[in-house]
Amino acid sequence: MESKSRRVLLKVSGEFLAGASKMGVDYDVVQNLSDVIKKVLNLDVELGIVVGGGNFCRGRDSSFISRIRADHMGMMATVMNALVLSDALEKIDVKTAILTSIHFPQVGELYSPAKADLYLREKKAVIFGYGTGSAFFSTDTAASLRAAEIGADIILKATAGTDGVYTDDPKINPEAKKYTSLTFDEMLSKNLKVIDSTAASMCRDNKISILIFNISPPENILHVLKDSSIGTTVTP
Repeated sequence: MESKSRRVLLKVSGEFLAGASKMGVDYDVVQNLSDVIKKVLNLDVELGIVVGGGNFCRGRDSSFISRIRADHMGMMATVMNALVLSDALEKIDVKTAILTSIHFPQVGELYSPAKADLYLREKKAVIFGYGTGSAFFSTDTAASLRAAEIGADIILKATAGTDGVYTDDPKINPEAKKYTSLTFDEMLSKNLKVIDSTAASMCRDNKISILIFNISPPENILHVLKDSSIGTTVTP
């Protein structure tokens, strides 16, 4: 099987890594994901990865601490997930690089687009940690920013709850219909809250498409690289 895309940015939710427990890390889930990532790299795909931190801390949900501090707690959670994923990948002989938005030498290297480009060309799985480094931005926005900076062909947004974008919440409305494709302008005008508006605008302005799909099972990552109709493609 050949991939249609050469350089890909994979966005994985932190909640997915928690498995059924919804909090912390399910190491079987992480190992299964790592096995699939190894197969993706064997397709001659250059792969960058942004992992959320919702399995440890979700800044915007905090009501007892300032938003700025809560967001930095959430970004630190993404670094913990980057470490977990990097360790699982290295154990199956996949070379990785962790690049963080702030100076964090005990964990990885300080991010720069040139450094990321070098490691991607070396076929390492490049894991981006600590979001954008600034509060008030989601990891969806971090994924959009990194995708633009590294010249990714597409963002694969792997969700844990839905297999694409629908006209309404399919869990509530059984009549909801799935979009095979739509534009960012359509998504924003219809207020389809699959990714935040900042991330959507950044992708639209930089002409980067997002493919939204269900990551259960993780093998869907391989499938969407060949057949985008499995999810919903949002285009500029």
